[in-house]
Amino acid sequence: MDRDSTAMAAALGRAMARAGHAGPVHALERLSGGANMESWAFVCGEARYVLRRAPSAQWLAGRALTMADEARLIRLARAGGVPVPEVVLELEPDDALGIGFVMVCLDGTADPEAALSSGPALAHDIAAAMARIHALDPALAGPLPLLDAPAGLARLDAQFLAAGGDRPIIALGLAWLAAHLPPPVPPVVVHGDLRIGNVMVDSGRLTGVLDWELAHLGDGHEDLAYGCMTVWRFGRLDRQGLGLTDLDDWARAYQAAGGEAFDPARFRFWLIYRTVWWALGCLDMGKAWRSGADRSLERVVVARRTAEQELDLLLLLESDAPELERTRALPLAMAGADEPAGEPGAGEILTAVSEWLASAIKPRLDGRDRWELAVAQNALGIVRRELAGRAAPVDRDLAQAIRRGEVDLATPGLLADLRRRALATLAADMPKYPALARARANWEQC
Repeated sequence: MDRDSTAMAAALGRAMARAGHAGPVHALERLSGGANMESWAFVCGEARYVLRRAPSAQWLAGRALTMADEARLIRLARAGGVPVPEVVLELEPDDALGIGFVMVCLDGTADPEAALSSGPALAHDIAAAMARIHALDPALAGPLPLLDAPAGLARLDAQFLAAGGDRPIIALGLAWLAAHLPPPVPPVVVHGDLRIGNVMVDSGRLTGVLDWELAHLGDGHEDLAYGCMTVWRFGRLDRQGLGLTDLDDWARAYQAAGGEAFDPARFRFWLIYRTVWWALGCLDMGKAWRSGADRSLERVVVARRTAEQELDLLLLLESDAPELERTRALPLAMAGADEPAGEPGAGEILTAVSEWLASAIKPRLDGRDRWELAVAQNALGIVRRELAGRAAPVDRDLAQAIRRGEVDLATPGLLADLRRRALATLAADMPKYPALARARANWEQC
């Protein structure tokens, strides 16, 4: 281990001893993934643990839940029969390890590929865990924030304006939400981030629900819908139930485990709500990087994933357009750049750097370092494609006209224009996004 890792292991050893888990700390490893929090695996004595901590105190400043709130909720969930890790230690300032807590490491993996090979049995396990979460006593859950649809929409509106108020497709989603607010329902404990990638899986079965930082009180259908977003199905476009099964089976499994009756209208509202929410959340990643709250490379790359959610929003909303608009041909695409000649251009130099990283550096790395190299190569690709010509995804006048209701999906040519914008932006930002190829095939044949 390097000097920093050695100091961190020593500090963890002292903190674990304070909690009654004595033994040398070794095998300290930063885990890949995690858009918000850091996760570190380590061994203490004979057992394996995970440290979950915030990247900075500034990063926590805008959160409704403290790390202590999150730890308390995990303990409540465990007592309520939800498969979750056991929390064994909450960090204190004298530990000099930041803000967070330590959990027993569960069997299995959170790797999406491993989960998505499991099939409907895992979906049923997750549905049962979700039903138990929604059955937790809100009075015992601590100071959880409440999310009701009107207040949530007002926050999204404010977030949209703070981010420039200039993305027409997000404006379309906000306008749809305002016109389809569901009736209020008794609030339950909502996990808020229950999806493939945030569950531990061993031999195709669920061993634990992770990442409770977004937990709140609200409509249980929000949880049902969130994991069904296209982005969290990792290319399984034909399996809307978490990428594991079909939607009917997902809903039946939840009801069979004690969850409430499935309401398709509420499900669709929260599916569109959360897609708008994540589009705006991606934009906020750039703000967090600029502010210094988190200067990681991952932060700025995730900020360019807004285009994924804009494409998904159009796919969710286009069925509301008149048939004439759904079948209207797309406007012409922006002309591509000429084939380069003479000295290498900036894009070619970026390509050369990316190829060198892949051939000379990647073989020397593993774990978190290898994953961060992939993020860096993704960033280089984004810059290269933008230099080649990226259509501007912003149009403040159009976005505000949509939000005011002056134009909508019945407006001649609007849907075709937004489709072309979405295809062009996503092709530059995240061309490997699985839904892009299907959308292009469907839309360009009109």
